[in-house]
Order: sequence, then C-alpha cells, then structure tokens
Amino acid sequence: MSSFKITGGRQLKGEVVPQGAKNEALQILCAVLLTSEPVTIHNIPNIRDVNQLIDLLGDLGVWVTKIGESSYRFQASNVNLDHMETDAYKRKAAALRGSVMLLGPMLARFKKGRIPRPGGDKIGRRRLDTHFLGFEKLGAKFHFDGDFYRVEGDQLKGAYMLLDEASVTGTANVLMAAVMAEGTTTIYNAACEPYLQQLSKMLNRMGANISGVGSNLLTIEGVSELGGTEHTMLPDMIEIGSFIGLAAMTQSEITIKNCRIPELGIIPDVFKRLGIQMEFRGDDIHIPAQERYTVETFLDGGMMTVADSPWPGFTPDLLSIVLVTAIQASGTVLVHQKMFESRLFFVDKLIEMGAQIILCDPHRATVVGLGRQQQLKGIRMVSPDIRAGVSLLIAALSANGTSIIDNIEQIDRGYQNIDTRLNAIGAEIVRL
Repeated sequence: MSSFKITGGRQLKGEVVPQGAKNEALQILCAVLLTSEPVTIHNIPNIRDVNQLIDLLGDLGVWVTKIGESSYRFQASNVNLDHMETDAYKRKAAALRGSVMLLGPMLARFKKGRIPRPGGDKIGRRRLDTHFLGFEKLGAKFHFDGDFYRVEGDQLKGAYMLLDEASVTGTANVLMAAVMAEGTTTIYNAACEPYLQQLSKMLNRMGANISGVGSNLLTIEGVSELGGTEHTMLPDMIEIGSFIGLAAMTQSEITIKNCRIPELGIIPDVFKRLGIQMEFRGDDIHIPAQERYTVETFLDGGMMTVADSPWPGFTPDLLSIVLVTAIQASGTVLVHQKMFESRLFFVDKLIEMGAQIILCDPHRATVVGLGRQQQLKGIRMVSPDIRAGVSLLIAALSANGTSIIDNIEQIDRGYQNIDTRLNAIGAEIVRL
C-alpha cells in the first residue's frame, strides 16, 4: 500500500491541464466492442481504472495500439468470448466497477455477456438493477448465480422503457445494447450528462441512429452494424472542480487550461457561491490567490445548502471537494449527499485536523467555516475512495505541518500523476 507524504502550508502558482474525463473514458472504451473496425480515441487519462479496462479489452482479444501520449487505436475484430469464462477475466473484471459497461456492447454484437460482481469505491450500495431491467426490456434474459451476472439475447428488439433511476452507467449500458436492436427503442428518464452526450455522438458517427441527445428522452432506431470512428474525450470536470477547491484552500493562483467551460454546467457557479473568485479567459479558468472567501446565503437569509442531483444538477463526485473547500470559508454550508450513504464518513479525519464539521447523518454534514482564523494541522489518514482521497489531499496541502495519506491507490484510480503535476506548481508531495 503506497502513501503520500505532504508538506502543507505552501502556496501554489501556475497552470494545470485537466486530464481526460475518467467517467467518459469507461463508457467510450467499452463501446469499441460494438464494431470490428478501428476506433481511435484521444485524451485518454493515464489512471488505474482506465488502464485496467484497456488491459481487460486486450485480454478479450481487442487489438490495442498506443499511437500517442494519450491516444490509442482499438480494433475488436477478433474478440475471444471464451476468455469470459476464465479465472483471469473474473479477477480483473471484479476489480473494476466500469467493467459492467462491457455487457451492453457484448450483448448487442455477440448476443451474450458475462461479468463478475464489479468492484470500485466503497461508498455505499450501488445497485445495478437499471442495467438489467433495461436489457430485459430489449428481450435479453438475465441470470445471476451469486458470482457472475449473465445476459443473453439472440434477437434484441426495440422497446419503450422508463428507467427506474437516471443512472449514468445504466443509461450508457442500455443505450449501447439498443443501438443494434431491431426496431425503435425509447429510453425515458435517461441520464443526460455531457459524458452520455459524448457517447451518443460517438455512436452516431459509427452509424447509430440516436436522437434526443442531451435530453432525458432518447430514441434509438436500431441498425445492423456499426463502423469505426475517431473520438476525443472531454476534460475531466471532477478534476477541474478539484483544482478550483485546491486553489481556494491553499490561497493559490492557478490557471486551469482547456476546460471546455460550456460543458461544466453549474459547477463554476457552485464554487462561486462559496465565495471563490474566478475569471474565464477564453476556455481557461483563472483562480486568483484569495486570502478569504465568504459563503453566500440564500435570499431569505437561510444557510447555503449544496446537494447533488442528476445532470444538469450538481454532480455527486464533487460534493467531497465542496465540503473540504468550505472548511476555510467564512460562513456555514450544509452538504447533502443524497446518492451514497458512506461517502461522508471521511469527515472524521478532517475534524481531527481541526475542521468544524457536524456529521448530521450518513447523508448530511454541516461545515462551519474557520475563515482562516486557524489552520488545519497535518495528521496520518487513509484514503477511503477516489474523491475523499483527493479531498484529504487538498486538506493536507492547506494544513500546517506534515500529513501522510495511506492507500493512495484509490487516488491513482481517478487522478493522473496528481503528485507530479501539483509538485510542478509548487506543492511538496512525496510518494512513499
């Protein structure tokens, strides 16, 4: 188990370039299984989860060629379906939650798919019902034997479905299965995140017929086959939000390059409500060094509440960042994490560092900002998941003294060379 040793209290200054979007990558990479023709993908993040999925595709017989620093060419012309029955496949697929999105493309093109119970963050219950209910609507049969999820469908047929939740991965999985189903499929209550829009646009370039892109009502006219394409992924909106919070907490002047600002939705506005100044310079976001930032209140004087909700609402992946950023604000913020019941449990370490946080219940925490009246102190802690891990890293960088963060493999799952990139603008992070 690797660790970070962080010397806190340093102001950073410089430019950072966000990596390609992790959550988009996991969908886009699975989609290469839908065609036997070459698919070229650019701006792929060099992170553990994505690299594990690329490795898994290679094991399945997909030809993988690295053609640039963040660009790959994939060709799934000789997929080995028998590999899904091996222990090696079970081990690798179980370690990666994104492996569940292999099922939709496999079902569409090869009429069957199989994955073990997937892994990922330990942030609470993350059910997969939406995926399999959607497959069954298309005519597939689903079976779970305690170890493996299996889907089979010799002739998928389009259908109307109202998803039981606007699941991003669920929508992506069902969408990829539906593009080659016979007839018309209508998906209502579909997730409409930019990453889903990116997937839909890529599939249409491959020859799919998807309309309603960007809305929660998708209509898919099935086609018999798909071709190759070239695709460039968005910058990671979660990493962009993380850098905004980092700049505020460490009183640093940071410019985040090439942000694709129109695709960020309300993310910049939420951080502005925390009092963080920022300036849009073309497609870059410049955050000046701020000694203080003051949380807004609602118009009636009520306490500011930041809650997650499906797009175009605020993404749940940034609530941990909002929470840690609020620690040094002037004012009080209620953070309401609706989706996952274990995602706020890392606040005990922030409290040990000196933060004033009340964990109201598994879903809500009230942060009473310190307003720079006192600094956090460095401690030893463990990263429980990707987003909490980076939140703890931000806290450590702002704290007095030295902190140790263990289990940084969780951080590496979602953030590309985060220590090297932050050290380049003045941080002091040592990988142990």
